[in-house]
Amino acid sequence: MSNVIKTNLKIKPSISDARNALHEVYRNARVVRSGKHFTTVNELCDQVPALRPEILRAAVSEALEFGTFGANKILSEEDKGAAIATAFSLSVELPLCMARWYPYDIPGQIKVEIKSEYFSGSLYMNGIERGDKVLIIEDTLSTGGTMIAMIEAVIKAGAEVVGAIAVIEKVANEGHDNVWLKTGIDVKTCIKIDVTEAGVEILEE
Repeated sequence: MSNVIKTNLKIKPSISDARNALHEVYRNARVVRSGKHFTTVNELCDQVPALRPEILRAAVSEALEFGTFGANKILSEEDKGAAIATAFSLSVELPLCMARWYPYDIPGQIKVEIKSEYFSGSLYMNGIERGDKVLIIEDTLSTGGTMIAMIEAVIKAGAEVVGAIAVIEKVANEGHDNVWLKTGIDVKTCIKIDVTEAGVEILEE
């Protein structure tokens, strides 16, 4: 599949500029312990400090390199992936759906169980219909729990996951392999990192 797609992204940075900007964000990120894992508090995912437009552009530019996989809808979750998925949706002019952490009492809602690095409970999805071709956009692939839950929700709705992209992959937490083993989906990631108590290491591509 060609990586050349039409986009409405304004002032699209070069790949090297985008990658360098995201590397800077993660090198400057604060490391904290989240359960049994170390994680980061950073500008892109946590808006600490406030998320600059050029960093959001950089993240979307990186994700756009993979294309849209022929999707007719974008899906993300309402927390950390929301800003990236919204900007991506605007860039490629595809409808956006959000999986939420709380339910609506409306017909057609899909409920799935989720166990991620940060949360265990339920995830609720609306807006995906039978026959849809769905591209999932996430900020970070860690243990893979959130991605697996969204994939399962799409399948439960009678739709197809045609692609999955995460801007950042925390390689040590084995999320890519977990998603592949449980769903058969090969999540594409832009930047691979290792997070330890000492800080963040950017891994070679």
